[in-house]
Parts: sequence; C-alpha cells; structure tokens
Amino acid sequence: EEVEVEPALRPSLRERLTKSRRFITGRLADALGQTPDEETWEDVEAVLIQADIGMATATRIVDDLREQVRERKIKDPSEIMALLNEELVSLFDTEKPRDLTYSDDRPTVWLIVGVNGTGKTTTIGKLASTLSRDGKSVALAAADTFRAAADEQLGAWGERSGAQLVKHQPGADPGAVAFDAYKFAKARALDVLLVDTAGRLHTKTPLMDELSKVRRVIEKEGTVQESLLVIDATGGQNGLNQAKEFARAAGVTGVVLTKLDGTAKGGIALTIEDDLDIPIKLIGVGEGI
Repeated sequence: EEVEVEPALRPSLRERLTKSRRFITGRLADALGQTPDEETWEDVEAVLIQADIGMATATRIVDDLREQVRERKIKDPSEIMALLNEELVSLFDTEKPRDLTYSDDRPTVWLIVGVNGTGKTTTIGKLASTLSRDGKSVALAAADTFRAAADEQLGAWGERSGAQLVKHQPGADPGAVAFDAYKFAKARALDVLLVDTAGRLHTKTPLMDELSKVRRVIEKEGTVQESLLVIDATGGQNGLNQAKEFARAAGVTGVVLTKLDGTAKGGIALTIEDDLDIPIKLIGVGEGI
C-alpha cells in the first residue's frame, strides 16, 4: 500500500545528496590535513578520481590548484579547500541553458534514451506528472517494445499522472509505435509527447540504428525538440562511455542524471559537463513522483 509522505517529512534535495557530499569533503579534509607537499597533491587527485571525476579532469584541477597555492603561498588547508571548491564549481558553465524546450506546434516531442536500468521509465513518469501538474496534456509512447513489462510500467505511471498511453504488441516495430503516438497526440492537439525507447534489443539490429530510426520516423511529420539521455550516477565512468554512443545516435540535447542520492560518486556530473559538453538538464533522486 502506498502512503503519501507529508511534504514536511520528505527529505530535502540537500539531505538526499549527503552521501555524495560527505564522501568528497571527508576524503579531501584528510588529504589536506597538513601543509601541502607532493603526496598531498597525489592524494587530492586520487580522491577526485574516486569520486568519478575523470582522470584528465582531475589532473587538470590539481595542476591549477597547485599553481595557485604556490603563487599565493597558501598554507592553510581550509583556504586550499575553498579554492578547490571554486575550481570545481567553475567547471559548470552557469550560462548554459538548461530549460527543457517546447515546440511552437503541438505536440512537443521529447525522446528519452539510455540503457536499461538507468531509471528511464521512472524519469518519464516524473516528467509526465510534473507536466500534468503544470496543466499540460501529455501522451506517452511505449516504443520500448522489446522489454517485457515496459508498457505496464509506463501505463502505471500514465495512470498516476493522467497521461495517455500509446502502445502496440510486444516486439512491435518501435518506429511504428512512435509514429502512431505522434499522430495520436497531433490529432488531439496534446501538449507533450514523451517517447520511451529501448535500452537494449533482442534482435540483430544495433540499438543505435534503432534509436536513429525512431527519431527519423517522428521527424517525417514533426520535430524532436529534446532528446534526453538518462544516465545512472551510480554507474560511474561506464555511463560516460554510453553517453558518447547515444549522443551520436540520438542527437542528445541534455542529460538526466538519476540515482544521485544513492552514490558517493557525484563527480560524474563534472565529467559529463566537461568531457561531453552536454548540459545536465535534470537530476533524479528517489522513487517518488
């Protein structure tokens, strides 16, 4: 039985991200516990790499930090920590637009891509709920036709959020589902169509070709306004390798970084921004709507 938690009792975002924050600040405090020497810098670099900030990024951060500390003759560990904080924050481009964009013509189409298990369907459910709460009409396309129970899961989210579900038989052509869903949403002048895509296939067709096809099919009639790549923050550098492949196939416009409350390795966020140059547009914490 589901119990609705009183908003006052629901942990804040800051509280949910404690695990990640404690890991990095605790380890860095240990590394910077004395006047910095060669070993200190190696320790700091190791902590950053363990937090899933990629090796190249971590090395660059430490080199910059070391240079500043030497030039300004800083000895106080808390000052070094403050400088490191600034350095990490500066890697995020605060000017980069992170809003989800809408089309001038209805429906706006958002394609949701990523490997299975990253939280793709949950992300779609949360998006559908948020859009519905904002007074927008929503359709869901069950174009992940290869995973057993994918459309049941999507259907359950649809019921919770008041979104309409378009599905075919299991194993049907994903492009056909996406096309029918687009026609359905267009005919009813619905505001947003969210397309759930496969995270792996049980056929000989490569996944990336299938995703490109789903996109092309929709673009015969309309435009894909957003292609959001869902990455599981607990998956570490593996997620980065996946991201590179998906970015090529699906024309990714933004990243959804999920399960951030379940990892001590939130540094993956920096690597995504720094290496891939794709904006993180949403983060996911918890299972609730």
